[in-house]
Amino acid sequence: MKRTPENGMDAGSPGRVGRLTRLQPLVDRLFAASGAATWGLPRALFAAALEHTASKRFGEESPGTAKIEEYLSTLHFQDLALACACAEGCSDAWDYFVAGFRGYMRSAASAILRCPPDSPAACDLADSLFAELYGLGEGPNRRSLFRYFHGRSSLKTWLRAVLAQRHVDAIRLNRRFTDLEGADGHASLPAAQLAAPHHISGAGAEPVRDPHRTELLAFFHRTLEVALGLLDPRDKERLRLYYAAEQTLAEIGRKLSEHESSVSRNLERTRRELRQQVEQALRKGGSVDGASHVGGLSDAQVALCFEYAAEDSPIDLDTLLPESQVAVRKAESKKP
Repeated sequence: MKRTPENGMDAGSPGRVGRLTRLQPLVDRLFAASGAATWGLPRALFAAALEHTASKRFGEESPGTAKIEEYLSTLHFQDLALACACAEGCSDAWDYFVAGFRGYMRSAASAILRCPPDSPAACDLADSLFAELYGLGEGPNRRSLFRYFHGRSSLKTWLRAVLAQRHVDAIRLNRRFTDLEGADGHASLPAAQLAAPHHISGAGAEPVRDPHRTELLAFFHRTLEVALGLLDPRDKERLRLYYAAEQTLAEIGRKLSEHESSVSRNLERTRRELRQQVEQALRKGGSVDGASHVGGLSDAQVALCFEYAAEDSPIDLDTLLPESQVAVRKAESKKP
């Protein structure tokens, strides 16, 4: 299937989600709230983007309507609409993006490079991304990097991760050329250089897979497992009920004797603290499997860990978040 104004998707979209015909009211609400009409983005293209991100999320699963609806409701749909409009070549959307995000991208680049935002290095790293975001190629062959944004994170978070990838690409390339200039004339590449990202080298090109991706993911999973094990039992139980048991805020509130708003605030607090703990542990380094040791990761490498985990690495929440009978008993004992 070719990309057309009617479907707005590429051939071979994964998964079994299919058309969102059962969720037209939700699609209508998200389309209205996304501001897509501001950019002249047709509803059909916005709906196609929702179908595509749902297909990427669920893969070969056949999720029910409620599960799809819950997932779509968590998306950053305003950012998704802007990205779709930019990918379609809408000049108003592109002008808005450049005016609103150039400063942030330079600030993110400065944090990655640890230099001032107005420095030539930060400006070069940030501005070098605009050509790929606008789109490589002409006419129907034009391919924008925005097509790889699925709305699961904010557009700013995604842009920062892409910038981190580009920076690591540049480091790896420079080191490769330096090593090729050895005194003996033979290539001598570093054996344990982590976090070389998968990189899309051009229109229609296949991604180059990071050779250290598996090791990074193993280190991330081990770090996450340890961090979860250190959580307060009640916080862990709340996470288990929400993510593994897929219960609603109201159901969790009844089980733990908390108001829905308290459940929501506590989940957000726990997620924030958990991410901070995982990031700190990744920067310190540690053991992957009890034998091999990974050195402390840089900010770019940490960003890649989270991106890889979000992309295609299944996390067994039932194993990581087993049912805590202690937390349940404590909650039950507080009920009148």
